[in-house]
Amino acid sequence: MPVDPQLRSLNIDIPAQPDSLVKLSLLLADEEVNMQALSSLVESDMALAAAVLKAVNSSLYGLSGRVQSVQQAITFLGTREVAAVTFEMGLKAVFPAAPELEPLWERAGVRGLLMGRIGNVLNVDPWAAHSAGLFEECGKAVLFRHSPERYRPMLKSSKDDEELLFLEHQEFGVSHDALGAALCESWGLAPAAVHSVRYHVTVNTTRELPTQVQRRAICAISALANSLMVDPETLDDVARAVAPQADLDVSLVMSGTRRVKEQIEAAIARNAG
Repeated sequence: MPVDPQLRSLNIDIPAQPDSLVKLSLLLADEEVNMQALSSLVESDMALAAAVLKAVNSSLYGLSGRVQSVQQAITFLGTREVAAVTFEMGLKAVFPAAPELEPLWERAGVRGLLMGRIGNVLNVDPWAAHSAGLFEECGKAVLFRHSPERYRPMLKSSKDDEELLFLEHQEFGVSHDALGAALCESWGLAPAAVHSVRYHVTVNTTRELPTQVQRRAICAISALANSLMVDPETLDDVARAVAPQADLDVSLVMSGTRRVKEQIEAAIARNAG
């Protein structure tokens, strides 16, 4: 999906992908990822390695015992999830540290994990799903980085993302869904992930997947993850609405998504106990 030419006329910078993530993307492009090379790449950046280890040792991942090295993390979690955590930390690092953005990054970590694991059980490109979840709200960080004094009140006052899009268009002439998609594309994410980021607000509001997108399964997984995070009671209704539009089996979507939810809840409870 080409970046909207209108974005080029706006004075809003899209952050460049950090060198470490460029190298990571090249590693992940190989059919058989070299685990040692991945570990060495992450560990070569001490701040990034520390952030990755802190993340994988959180209750969200449910590992028994404390992981002491990136190699250990890869052994227990696999290359995809460690790579995704690395992308999460790298994405966060290109934006200013701000209390207003912390809830965004917390949601990104949870959403990415949910989407990646749902993608895995549904046999739908788990890396694209995980990265789409991580980047879904990154356009908000782009706007905050561009003009924190103008954007901060919008984040605080908007009751939902639909209202926020309206306020963003009024103030900046562009909204965070379009900016997020532009960042995803410039960082080389899969087209299915770019499309999911671009249309997530519409999908979550209407439960209608974009007809102009050929591969809609990642958009469907985004809606499922949003349901789990915002209102789990709506999961079956969301699954019945979006699964057929993405040519997915409704019963498999329901059972697979519930299984992922139960696994993560069990991991958190185990570490809390």
